[in-house]
Amino acid sequence: MILAAGRGSRMQQLTETLPKPLLKVANKPLIQYHLENLEQAGFKEIVVNISWLADKLEYYFASQYTGKLKVQIQREERALETGGGVFAALETLSHGEAFLVINSDVMTDFDYSKVPKQIDSFAHLFMVANPKQHLEGDFRLADDGRLFLQGDIQQGKSVTFSGISVLSPQLFQNCKLEKFSLADLFREYILAGQVTGAELNSHWFDVGTVERLALAKKWRMAIEGEIVQ
Repeated sequence: MILAAGRGSRMQQLTETLPKPLLKVANKPLIQYHLENLEQAGFKEIVVNISWLADKLEYYFASQYTGKLKVQIQREERALETGGGVFAALETLSHGEAFLVINSDVMTDFDYSKVPKQIDSFAHLFMVANPKQHLEGDFRLADDGRLFLQGDIQQGKSVTFSGISVLSPQLFQNCKLEKFSLADLFREYILAGQVTGAELNSHWFDVGTVERLALAKKWRMAIEGEIVQ
């Protein structure tokens, strides 16, 4: 599942008329990088939730997307946040098995074929070193892969959630259809010892602001230059 329903208000005027997943990075919509990487990794079917400027994302998939992935659109008339959005699509996503979830506003060259097809926890999160804009981090990652809350300073090292995770339907066993964030759910089950993690040893950008969008563009243009050469 690709989470693409948010408004992206930190992008200022850029997302007033265009949903953030369609912002261009090196002449290609942000979401297209995920779609191409997923297809290359062997994925066949995905779900994309949409809400803000939903018509434009629907038009993109109906008229501009030319890939081979079977895409099911989950339209939210009222944005349900990250957790509510996944829960609303759970029957389509899971069939009782773990599934991959990606925030549309990150960029990475991570090989999605390396994500585990089965997990021994309720959630398995890919983590990155704390970036400059988030030096305080999100959680703490121990050597054995267990995740802890930041307050457990005796445990592991401080890391930041990459926006890429493999989730079990069990994570949502006590949820109902309403707005809620995945972050709150992660914290609840970290306390219960049911969340694991691994470091994402790949290039990664949180494309959440105008400035970081520019950094992602610079990175992609450098890659395109290498390919041309």
